[in-house]
This record gives sequence, structure tokens and C-alpha cells, in this order.
Amino acid sequence: MTMTMNRRGFLQGAAGLTFFIGAGGISSVRAEAAIGTLDVNHWLTIRADGSIRIVFPSTEMGQSSYSTLPQILAEELDAAWDDVEIEQLNADDRRFGNQLFGGVLYTAGSTGTQFYFDPMRKAGAQARDVLLQIAAREWVVDKASLRTEPSVVLGPDGQQAGYGELAALGSRDVTVPDAETVPLKDPSAFRIIGQDLQRRDVPAKSTGQAEYAIDVDVPNMAYAAVLRAPVEDEVPLSINDAAAREVPGVIGIVTVPDGVAVVAESLWSALGARGLLEVEWSTTSPFRTSNSEETLAEYAAAVSDPEASGATWAEKGDAPAAIGNADRQYSQLYLSDYAYHAQIEPMAAVAAVDADGQGAEVWAGTQTQSWTARTVSEVLGIPVETVRLNMMTMGGGFGRRTALMQNYVRDAVLCSKAIGRPVKVIWPREDDLKQGTFRPAAAQKLEAGLTADGKLDGWYHKVATPTVIGFFNPVRWDAVNPNDVISMRGAESKFYGIKDFRADHLIMERHARLAPYRGIGASYTAFAAECFMDELAEQAGRDPLEFRLDLVSENPRGRHLLEKVAEMSDWYNRGDRNLGLSFAGYSSSMAAGVAEVEVDADSGEIQITNFWAAIDAGLIVTPDNALNQIEGGIVFGISMALSEKIDIENGEVVQSNFWDYEITRASQMPEIEIYVAEVDAPPVGVGEVGTPMVPAAIANAFYAAQGKRLRHMPFTPDRVTATLET
Repeated sequence: MTMTMNRRGFLQGAAGLTFFIGAGGISSVRAEAAIGTLDVNHWLTIRADGSIRIVFPSTEMGQSSYSTLPQILAEELDAAWDDVEIEQLNADDRRFGNQLFGGVLYTAGSTGTQFYFDPMRKAGAQARDVLLQIAAREWVVDKASLRTEPSVVLGPDGQQAGYGELAALGSRDVTVPDAETVPLKDPSAFRIIGQDLQRRDVPAKSTGQAEYAIDVDVPNMAYAAVLRAPVEDEVPLSINDAAAREVPGVIGIVTVPDGVAVVAESLWSALGARGLLEVEWSTTSPFRTSNSEETLAEYAAAVSDPEASGATWAEKGDAPAAIGNADRQYSQLYLSDYAYHAQIEPMAAVAAVDADGQGAEVWAGTQTQSWTARTVSEVLGIPVETVRLNMMTMGGGFGRRTALMQNYVRDAVLCSKAIGRPVKVIWPREDDLKQGTFRPAAAQKLEAGLTADGKLDGWYHKVATPTVIGFFNPVRWDAVNPNDVISMRGAESKFYGIKDFRADHLIMERHARLAPYRGIGASYTAFAAECFMDELAEQAGRDPLEFRLDLVSENPRGRHLLEKVAEMSDWYNRGDRNLGLSFAGYSSSMAAGVAEVEVDADSGEIQITNFWAAIDAGLIVTPDNALNQIEGGIVFGISMALSEKIDIENGEVVQSNFWDYEITRASQMPEIEIYVAEVDAPPVGVGEVGTPMVPAAIANAFYAAQGKRLRHMPFTPDRVTATLET
């Protein structure tokens, strides 16, 4: 703990302060200027004017963690929310690192609230205890006789002092309690956690004042547009830039690792000149033979091989033996295509390299302080400590901004170094899509056994897909190989009590750039698993809900969700309504969903008319925001289930913009009803849990409507009509 002014210095220099001293000690202090600050730990600072600065260690991309995480600390501090100021962490400061990712600064996987809940509670509790000690010292009373109201300490004889007043009095004879033993509030005493407070990021976003990386404007800034190799791993062999240099405003042409950048005084000049570049590209990349249809066929053949096995992702008992000894065996193949993140703000960054090349300032929308700083450090060959980050709010992330080497930041740095000025790089939507990193294509083979009385007896889930971690973060892959959580999450089927279970990862050759995606592997593994679960129920001659309820006897919270969503959708009285059930989740968050659909057999269009969801994500810090996140995840799941697909031909992405990469429109959205369980359990994340259950619920509802199975995601109209014709 540090003090910028001790008590003696505060009293000697208090010309700008007014004191009211009573028999019980200080009753009020009016600070006309902020003189002292109290830094109990690295998480917060309390100023003499009563303002409380709380560090936000994560990144904001629309999920509201910018408000949610400081609320956790403010709760234990017992701070008035209006007194709180939030400070974005703009450095690779590992004191704030997310230990779920090895201690790096990394915002992904619904881990923000899950990990930071305890550290930020403890930090707030430490500060509150210190304030109580200061008050006890000044009032000469027992600390145990004191209590707090928001931003105020109250004494046994009517004394009271604001947090700012106490902070200014200094830390003499005060001991910071150990974070591991400091008492925490009983949840029944929470004032902030569990309440809907105004999000701090919403007013600026609502008025257009919020600044994203794509908006950044710094003095003397130039713009760069990069002509990138049409196929991964190709490089420019020759460049004719004569015509490009003639465009007014062009400053220079810079070669970057995978392309050629035009730097100009305006974005429009840079884009126009880029179109005039004549580049001869190399033709030796193995990706020139990549075709998405052939890739998926290759994966399907591999996973369908009876002898196929791979790296075991999860296992208990002996699944192959149980299946082999079961009364009946059943298996099925499921496919899913590449998918694009479709975040609303395309990639953008501004870099200003110092004149001596020994430092740089960067403005970027990124999900990781650590890897952004590392990118700049590696490109310039400078210490990470000399990189000055400005972490910008993002217009969506979904895993798109998590790579170890962030090429949009890299290119801004290289261009700034080349021309000696700050440079902004913007990827137009076409670049963001064609040069994107995608959710991998996957083929999945599921096998199971059934007993004579229709019970599940053994489950084997094989997933043929590349390693995602191996591409977007090879350093991490070296540490975890062959266990790729990004590729395989959801295949562990952890919410069901399956006695004999196995999931294998057949690590396939990569044919496209890859990245984490909302729900990561569960976005496709849950689709296959929950469609297969319905098919097993049919084979057993049982209701899909009852079949699943058998498997959650040891998971009462999961059983509650299934029963609740059945009640919400009136499952047992569905009549001629086309309902489909799914039970999935993400990490330790669980979700049961029911979709109601209508199918136009002529056009192949699926219309979801209603969607019901029951969610268990542990303690909910901000209920309204949790609903927003879950609803957003459901919308995301609907879109990826119905239309989102990337095609690759000869190594090049076919789609170019939203006109041919279709996301679901508002007119296609169903009524969504969400129930969130109140449970006595730590928070485990709401950002991803709404997505994995959705595709299978839709596919299962389609079967209820048409008596045909959809086993290839997305369920595009041409696939629907082809299925109906079989």
C-alpha cells in the first residue's frame, strides 16, 4: 500500500480542506482539491475527493465486462457505484493476468467474470478493511464496531466519514489483510452484485461518441490499404507500382509478409491506388489445391473409417466394449462447414513507431493486451515494456481478435516504421472476409449402444477437424498438444451421466486459416451430439426429453433446466407444433433449449417461430446483461445454423461481403423466452452458453415437421430441399 501524502503532511497542507471535529472524531471533511490517494493494492485507488478508480483488466467488445468486473470489486468495497471510475488496463501487466489462460491478458471463452470474480472481490474487501482500520484509528474505537454504507464508514456513536476523507488521512499503523483470508460479504448482503446498474459503455455508444479502433485519428496520421496474397502462404515476386504512385496523396508502397501496402494521406487514395497495383504472386503454396467440399469429404472419409481413432479428448469406462456388447448399435455422421465471425467492426489498428525505432504506440481493438504487445515487440525487435497500448472498445470479437500474431497490428507497425508517421490500417469488409480466420470445417462420427429397454449403453464421439490452437497460437499448442480445447470443447458431454464414454480428436490437415469462434468446438460438437441424442431416442422408441432425463439423474441442476424448458414450451402438449429439444452448454454453464419451426418445403426456408431457453451459469452478476448475452448467443446460433458458410475454391474464399455471406436478419428472428436459474454457485459465464444448443434444437424441430434429418450445418435452403427429396 502506498500513500501520495501521509497524515502529517495532509494536516500541514490542508489549506484547501474544511474539518468538522466532534467528540467522536471526524464527522465530515470537505475536500476542495484532491490531495491524498490510497492505493491498497494494484486493483484500485481511492482519492481524497471520494472518487474510486478501479482497473478493468479485460477488454470490452459488447459483452459489458467493462462494467461487470468493476461492479464485483465495488461490491466488496461497499462503494457507491456513482463514485467509481473505470480505468482500462492498457499494458501487458501480468499482475492482472487471467490464470485460466496461463496468466496472460486474454479476454475469451466466457472466462472474464468466471476468473476475475474472486480476485476482484478480495481486492475490494482488502480496501474496505483498510478504510475500517483508518476510521478505527481516528475514532479510537474497535474496528469490529464499525460498518459501511455505500462509500461511507459509520461509527458506533454516530460518527461517519466518506471513503475519500479516510483515504486522505493516511495509512499509519494500518496493515493490509491477506487476500486469501480477508472476510468477504455474505451474498445476502450484496448491494451491487445481482442488480441491474447502468452500463458505463452504453451512453457513449448510444450517442456516437464511443471511439473504436476504426475511428482513431491522431495528428499527422496516414492510411494504409493492403493488397494481400489471394492464397495463404503466397508472397509477391514482382510489383509494378508505377500507376499506384501516380494517385494523388500516395506516400509510399510497403511490402508486408503476405502482401503489399499502399500508404496515403486518405483511406480513399490508399484503396484506389491499391487497385492499380500489378503484383505477380508466387504459385507454390500447398493451399492452392484447397477446396472446402473436398476438405469436408476428406474429413468425413477419415472419421468414417472403422479403424479410425485419434487423440483421446475425454474418456471414462470402456465405450467401444460397451457399445459392442449392447443389444443394439447405432451410428451416424454429421458435417459442418467453415464459418466467419462476421463481427460488425472489421479489423483496424493505428501504430506510431518512435523515430528511433525503439518504441511504439498502438491503438487497437483486440481481445488480448499480451499478444498485441507481443506482436509489436516481435515486429520491431523491442522489449514489450516499450510498447504503449491503447486498448479500444471493439465492435464485436467472437474470437476473431485473439491470435498470437495479429497481422492487422503488424502491418500498421511496419507501415509506420517505413514512412516515419502514424499509420492506420483498415480492412474493408471484403478483406476481413476473404482474408479471415474461420471456425474449422468438421466431420463427426457418433456411435452408441442401446439396451433392450431403450437405455443408452456406451457413447463414442469422433471428431475429424484440424487443430485450431496449432494455427492461431503455436506457442500454446506446444504446451497443450494434442489436447485442443478450441477444436474439441463440447465433445466431452460432461452434463450427462454416461458410464462408458469416449471422445477422440482426429487431427486433420489444415486447409484454411483458423481461429476460435463463439462457443468454439461446442458450436459444432453439440450440434452433432444433440442431433444424435434425438436419433437414439427415436431408435429406442422414447420421447427425446424422457430419454435425456435418464442421463441427468446425477445432475439435478441439469435436470431442472430440462424440466423447466419443457414447462416453458409446453413440451408434453405440443400437439402438431414442430418442437425440437437440445441440452448442451459451454464449459460449466448449461443450457436446455426448445425451438419451434415452420418449414416451407418449396423454398427450403426454415422459419423459427419461438425459442425457449433455460440456463444455469452460476451466480449472475448483472441479470439484464446476462439476458442480453444469452439472447445474443441464441441469435448467433440461429444464424450459424441456417445460413453461415464459407466456401473455398483453389485456396481462395468465394464469399466477399454480407450479400453472399448471409447472416440472419431481424425479420427471421423468433420470439425468445429465457429463464436463468438462481443457484448458489460461482459464476461460470454467459457469453457462449446460448449458442451451442441452438442448431440441434432447430434440426430436431425440422424432423418433427418433416420426418427428415438435417445432418449438415448450416441448413441452407438448397440442403433442406435436397433432404426433403431423398
